[in-house]
Amino acid sequence: MTLGSASGVEVCVVGGGPAGMMAAGRAAECGARVVLLEKNDRLGKKLLITGGGRCNVTNAEFRRPVLVEKYGERGEFLHSLFARFGPRELIDFLARYGLATVIEEENRAFPATQRASSVLEVLARYLADGGVEVRTRAPVRGLQADAAARRVTGVETAGGVIEAGSVVVATGGLSHPETGSTGEGFGWLSAIGHSVRIPEPSLVPLRASEAWVARLAGLAFEDARLTALSLSGERPKKTPSERGKLLFTHFGLSGPLALNLSSRILALAREAGDEEERLRLLVDLVPTEDHARLDAVIRESLAAAPNRKVRNSLPQALPARMVPVLLELARVDPDLPAHSLTKASRLEIVRLMKALPLTFDGLLGSDKAIVTSGGVALEEIDFRTMRSRLFDNLYLAGDLLDFQRRSGGYSLQICWSSGWAAGTASGQARG
Repeated sequence: MTLGSASGVEVCVVGGGPAGMMAAGRAAECGARVVLLEKNDRLGKKLLITGGGRCNVTNAEFRRPVLVEKYGERGEFLHSLFARFGPRELIDFLARYGLATVIEEENRAFPATQRASSVLEVLARYLADGGVEVRTRAPVRGLQADAAARRVTGVETAGGVIEAGSVVVATGGLSHPETGSTGEGFGWLSAIGHSVRIPEPSLVPLRASEAWVARLAGLAFEDARLTALSLSGERPKKTPSERGKLLFTHFGLSGPLALNLSSRILALAREAGDEEERLRLLVDLVPTEDHARLDAVIRESLAAAPNRKVRNSLPQALPARMVPVLLELARVDPDLPAHSLTKASRLEIVRLMKALPLTFDGLLGSDKAIVTSGGVALEEIDFRTMRSRLFDNLYLAGDLLDFQRRSGGYSLQICWSSGWAAGTASGQARG
């Protein structure tokens, strides 16, 4: 049974997340008759949980070359896309609907309301303004395609086949499957000939095997440095160190710093193989100070109250919950008088503050990933329009694309930009 035809539905968008909603709204704004299919009972389920419910809508880095560098080697594909619709255009789009944004540390942009629901409300109004037909509880089974004619001929649903002049697929990756992001789109696109790298967790918290880490659960450092050190082979290998906000959890490490390094740490662990003690995580708790300066600060603190217990004599800048752990690892009696602390013990405390060691014990699963890496090969997409290079009326957007994403609004910006470009091109194509 055919539910729509090229004369009735000009653009069919599959996926009601940020990329899909942007694509559908933009195609309608360009004058097309659009239907948006979403398998959940409502749109934007994953959007509502982003940024802890606050929605980090973008990273407000307006210098395009600098922004593109944040995406690694594949970022070169994003130049033309961000030139058409980048962070500034997204902020202007939200403002058009009365939603102001605020810029926080590291250029993270949030709605001024501090509510993800406000962003969803803007998108809902955008769809309504364009007269987009939204069908929820409308799961898609696959795509029909004619490779010889280079066209997608239909979208298979439980109720029949929808024929449309253009099809936009924006079904997301594999992170947060409870929101409906279960990766079906990868299978559909692979079945019709697209190359797909199997997605895997990308921005994922790190597990550590040390028992003491659980005692620090919830403790955050606004500025720390994290380094992964491979102990396999003749010479240790380091991943590039990064600084940022770090959060200790009951299982290990999280926060933007750990998330952004997680995929590279996993790659290093795989390279190391199964050797015992193969990967060590080193946390610099005070990256703004060197060893000599820290030692001087501790000596001054000890000299100021020589009879005070050591546990009460470490620098006040260090969180109180961290002190017992440091003393335990340095094998120092916390009740020892400050004047009795040896030079060797003092230097060991400094060493731990600059390189607190944890043993990497893997990543949490895909269900805990903020985003996943992997997806459709970027070479098979025209990034000026997001059109498939295999099918002339197929457009791809959002987390389907094989980019390495960072925490901080970078993933959502790809969704907005690719959705806008796909919506513009498909809306103007009109079949």
